[in-house]
Amino acid sequence: MSRLGDLLHTERLRRNMTLKQVAKLGGVSEGYLKDVEAGTRIIQDDQARRILKKMGLTEHNEVGFSLEDIAATVDLNTAAPKAAPAKRREESEKVYSTGSDEDKKTVTGSVWLDALSSVLKRVPVYNAVMKEVDHRLMPILDGKIEGAAPDKVFFVSAPDDSMRGFRIMREDYCFVVPSASPIDGAIMLVEQDGRRNLRKIKKLDAMNVLLQSYDREYQSDVCSLPDVTFIGRVTKVEFSL
Repeated sequence: MSRLGDLLHTERLRRNMTLKQVAKLGGVSEGYLKDVEAGTRIIQDDQARRILKKMGLTEHNEVGFSLEDIAATVDLNTAAPKAAPAKRREESEKVYSTGSDEDKKTVTGSVWLDALSSVLKRVPVYNAVMKEVDHRLMPILDGKIEGAAPDKVFFVSAPDDSMRGFRIMREDYCFVVPSASPIDGAIMLVEQDGRRNLRKIKKLDAMNVLLQSYDREYQSDVCSLPDVTFIGRVTKVEFSL
């Protein structure tokens, strides 16, 4: 099966719908839909999206997963659920609004959204002015991501090459765990004079810290702690080849 075909198949079973019912909703033939679910025919993303929406799967919801996230993350072929009894199914489903003027109605959510929200988190990627530019899916272990609260962590895209000597290049994604205090020897996201930058930290004494950068040459600035806001520690870096 293809992943979108798996998703169509699974969501159809989830809603206890027949091939004929879904085909009619999506404006396709029953045979075509059967082939898509079996993986013998390829369906275009926009067409799959339209059919899934007609079935009641909203593209975005309060946990933030898109159809691409679901299809690319879950092994739908091996995890397809059997149809649940009507009462249990009704109790377990969440209700969402499509928000469309054309389809002013409530629709049931997806079993995959419920499952994903307990094991994965859609972690935002911010630029230097903290505007979201991307996201990454991160696993939740024991209720935390990298030892921190899932709602607090984020990635920041390195704004320049000022940290290249520490192996962080412009537009690398740096995973940040919140910390309001300086951590000696750590690379941290800091704010100084209204600008946010990545800097390596060296604690000098109780009131002063050294902010280190390394582009083509090493640079360091001695700063008083009250003049620097410490946002978080970088624990890992993701880069593109």
